Amino acid sequence: MLLRKIRHQKSARYRILRERLTEPMHLNFAALAVALGGSLRARIDFDIVQRPHYAYGLLAAADQAAEQGLKAFTAVEFGVAAGEGLLNLCSIAKRVEQATGIAVKIAGFDSGCGMPPPIDYRDHPEEFQFGDFPMDHDRLRAQLPSNCQLVLGAVNQTVPNFLAHRLDAEAPLGFAAFDLDYYTSTREALALLADPDPSKYVFLPLLYFDDIVLPNYNGWAGELLAVHEFNHCHELRKIEAYRFLRSRRIMKNARWIDQIYLLHLFDHPRLKRRREIRTMPNVYF
Repeated sequence: MLLRKIRHQKSARYRILRERLTEPMHLNFAALAVALGGSLRARIDFDIVQRPHYAYGLLAAADQAAEQGLKAFTAVEFGVAAGEGLLNLCSIAKRVEQATGIAVKIAGFDSGCGMPPPIDYRDHPEEFQFGDFPMDHDRLRAQLPSNCQLVLGAVNQTVPNFLAHRLDAEAPLGFAAFDLDYYTSTREALALLADPDPSKYVFLPLLYFDDIVLPNYNGWAGELLAVHEFNHCHELRKIEAYRFLRSRRIMKNARWIDQIYLLHLFDHPRLKRRREIRTMPNVYF
């Protein structure tokens, strides 16, 4: 599958030429050794997985869930289209569960009938148009595992229903990928992050925004405009880029690093937990 993607997708070739091959040679040699027999965690550390942004997000969310004493968390993809990303998310989730013992519940949101018409410049009509990215529902559903549900319909209707009836404290939201392309659709999808019950979220849910990378994308349109408006409207919920994530990664040239954000919940129960008083050592004493 990886070789097929390299042959047919320009973006895959770009990542190899501009990201992987520009990393230091010793790291690429180390990555080769990991590819031959490394653990899932090591493979994610070295970006030796398909869609490393999904893999990183799922593993980081699983680690948070484990730290909070949870047995499961929820991961969501907005913008399923043909379903390759959702199936990849399911595949990685299975491996993350095997590695961590934390179960992953998955939901994929899509209109099910391709892109709606753009409303104005904020939906980047220079990039997208009505009818783009249709879905073969039956073929996709036949390949989805039991822990994944396909949620079809307008997100301004499906998201509130999902929040009210399917997302709970036993499997809180840990990772969400936003690939709805439009400002309008993303604005409506971000309602997933605004439930007043903070127990429906892990402490720092990880977010991936796909459509922020082209030169014509900006803070006055598309996903970034939706993020800015969300932050303006919610006092206790703020979305911010994961600052200094690049410095924490072994392979630092990957573009996806700049597309990872965090949801900060200023009313999360973890902020109120009590712990022992900590002290600092002093080598001069």
